[in-house]
Amino acid sequence: MSDPTPIDGRAARRDRNREAVLDAVIELFTEDDLDPGPDEVALRVGLSARSVYRYFEDRDALLRAAIERHQQRVLPLYVIHAIGEGDIDDRIERFVTSRVRLYEAIAATARAVRARAAVNDIMRDRVEETHRLLREQIEKQFAPELEELDGRRLRATSGAIDTLCQLEAIDHLRLHRRLSSDETRTVLIDALQALLAQFSTPPSEETDRDQS
Repeated sequence: MSDPTPIDGRAARRDRNREAVLDAVIELFTEDDLDPGPDEVALRVGLSARSVYRYFEDRDALLRAAIERHQQRVLPLYVIHAIGEGDIDDRIERFVTSRVRLYEAIAATARAVRARAAVNDIMRDRVEETHRLLREQIEKQFAPELEELDGRRLRATSGAIDTLCQLEAIDHLRLHRRLSSDETRTVLIDALQALLAQFSTPPSEETDRDQS
């Protein structure tokens, strides 16, 4: 038996238009327009700027909603499966692969957030929350190694890994050093292996004999 409740066509259309507006903002982010206004978004969607303001009270509300929509889409990419498990070389490779994949998915939106963080407390909190989340990933993924360090060595090693693998650092490698995604991944793996070389699995005696 069909549901007798009538469908509110206007509400459905409003929801579709609102989602189209948010998707247009995200699309503009990817084109390096990090602070699009309602007029630009309206032109992209084919609505009037007045219509955009019916959905969002001001420019900040529009940008916050778009960023939130995009982050919900990419949330699964923040997860590193079997975090902290496996040998050091395997964990380095999985960590870097995960971080570069995340960067490729959210780079444009992350730039937009950082661009407004200096003048918007909500955006600043979002940047700080992302930094905290990514630091916690490092602490969990490399816990077996970091737990063996203390004092200055612990701060130096964890700080170096954090700085090297933050999204801003990957942005620098991709945009300013003009490295491809694969080249960036190789650079990060090599750098982490150098930082954590003391914890790498030593070659077997048989390998040593073969090389002698």
